[in-house]
Amino acid sequence: MSGIEVITFGCRLNTYESEVMKAQAEKAGLNNAVLVNTCAVTGEAVRQARQAIRRARRDNPHARIIVTGCAAQTEKQTFAAMPEVDAVLGNEEKLSSASYRSLPDFGVSAQEKLRVNDIMSVKATAPQMVRHIDGHVRAFIQVQNGCDHRCTFCIIPYGRGNSRSVPMGAVVDQARRLADSGYREIVLTGVDATSYGGDLPGAPTLALLAKTLLKQIPDIRRLRLSSIDSIEADAHLMDLIADEPRFMPHLHLSLQHGDDMILKRMKRRHLRADALRFIAEARRLRPEMSFGADMIAGFPTETEEMFDNAVRLAEEAGIAHLHVFPYSPRPGTPAARMPQLDRSLVKDRAARLRATGHRLHQSHLDGMVGTRQWLLVENNGLAHTENFTLVAAADLRPGELVPVTITGHNGKHLDMQLTAAAA
Repeated sequence: MSGIEVITFGCRLNTYESEVMKAQAEKAGLNNAVLVNTCAVTGEAVRQARQAIRRARRDNPHARIIVTGCAAQTEKQTFAAMPEVDAVLGNEEKLSSASYRSLPDFGVSAQEKLRVNDIMSVKATAPQMVRHIDGHVRAFIQVQNGCDHRCTFCIIPYGRGNSRSVPMGAVVDQARRLADSGYREIVLTGVDATSYGGDLPGAPTLALLAKTLLKQIPDIRRLRLSSIDSIEADAHLMDLIADEPRFMPHLHLSLQHGDDMILKRMKRRHLRADALRFIAEARRLRPEMSFGADMIAGFPTETEEMFDNAVRLAEEAGIAHLHVFPYSPRPGTPAARMPQLDRSLVKDRAARLRATGHRLHQSHLDGMVGTRQWLLVENNGLAHTENFTLVAAADLRPGELVPVTITGHNGKHLDMQLTAAAA
């Protein structure tokens, strides 16, 4: 091979950072290399990364393989010990061109492969200017990194460090560049995005940042937030939901569970009633709001009654896009030391919760039929409505905003008919 190939796992922040990595590696003159940007959320994510590394070596026997991302930060020795890997970079190092200029030669020891610092020593997040995000018609902007919370199941703070925010002015500059480049939709992303601003002068919030972007950059047609913690919702966010048509009517919530005892054992900061109250208020302000949510099945000590509470929460909240994770013990986390459930039971409950999510999604699709929507057309023959529902759009041009009427669905995505000329 020639050039640089990037393999990305995990969240939208990783997608954004992969573009930064590629640009920095090219700036350093790196060639004939595969960069693997890993995720550490679950043991399965780590397994998939290892599998991808082995495949990359088979497909590119003479390329340099450089592994980075959250799993590389938290399990650096695991990846350094792989004979297929030439270097391991930490989450901070992967964003610097100097890291790619100082890579070790082939055949070095596992210890010499490592370029991973103490992520907890990182106190600031430098703005990264990206003009293009390969393969995407929506643009992501990193506004925050790290997390100050210590949920008992989560390894990510040890891969990302403590919370730190990108200054508002730098975010505005990046958003303006992306809008000028033709992106119609921008997504603000971070590890714990709703903690944005706590470390900045004046402590601006994520929603205030969103308001500022929409006010200062009229060319932003659609603005979204990535996964949020609803307990940190403020008056600015509710204003956006109620009054700003360019703020998209979809939020992805970090719910994790629906039983108060399990939420406490997870060390979450909200209870069941808090989540339901926020969702009800958001829908009151904007009835077309849809919600996605992350939920974990089979958390340690979870009884059948506790699991039923999680199912009922998803149903009561009407979660249209439910992301279900079977609990995966991450070494070094408090939950890994709690009494564990049998893996077959964990898998069974995850399957049952997914079945609930499928049922809720079908109901959501049914409710969309007959409505008029604006679509942002993707590169893969699909499009997204404003409330983030997939629509078949094979004959439309990627990147365009198009008005349609929803005519039906096939259980996975909506069907449509054009109602006017494209915007």
